Amino acid sequence: MNPLITGLAETLPPDQLARVQQTPVGIAGLGGLGSNVAWHLVRSGFSHLVLADFDRVEASNLNRQVYFPDQLGLLKTEALAENLLRINPDLHLELWSSLVTPDNVQTIFGQCSVWVEGFDQTASKRMFVEEGLAAGKKVVGASGLAGWGDTDAIHTLHWNSGLSVVGDFCTDVADDQPPLSPRVGVVAAKQANLVLAWVLKESLASAKP
Repeated sequence: MNPLITGLAETLPPDQLARVQQTPVGIAGLGGLGSNVAWHLVRSGFSHLVLADFDRVEASNLNRQVYFPDQLGLLKTEALAENLLRINPDLHLELWSSLVTPDNVQTIFGQCSVWVEGFDQTASKRMFVEEGLAAGKKVVGASGLAGWGDTDAIHTLHWNSGLSVVGDFCTDVADDQPPLSPRVGVVAAKQANLVLAWVLKESLASAKP
């Protein structure tokens, strides 16, 4: 018996655990946001993840991303899969070690009802959100997570279109505001919690048109 699922069965009712296990979630970008979102989702019982990132693990990633020194140079997809399988060896992971573009985003994530955005670049964020909403997906994004202090400023906005975005909506990454583990982790945890709440059919307040 899978120890993680055995433990979760003591926490979640059977119908909720089954819903979580059976819902495929797509994560685009496996950096500070995406890798931590995946970590939380797997620990919450999600068993089918589609993971996409073309990048490799670098030393500068280790301060906030779910990778380890002996994984430097590995593709992030492969390194993250290795780490997630240590939590739950029965995971169904689909790995795409390629740049996510308008030409392939539906091919990669089309089967997923929930899309999680973990990109650094604004243009990639916009493309992913637009493509997801156009396909009728629930999309969870992020905006404003750099620096340190005042994590209470990190909040969530919801739109009736199916988009939810987490962040402080003002703190861009800069030389004097680097991305560091505590605030990045808060945003990623809130993103993962949104996915869990949506799959378990919890209502999301403060919807905007």
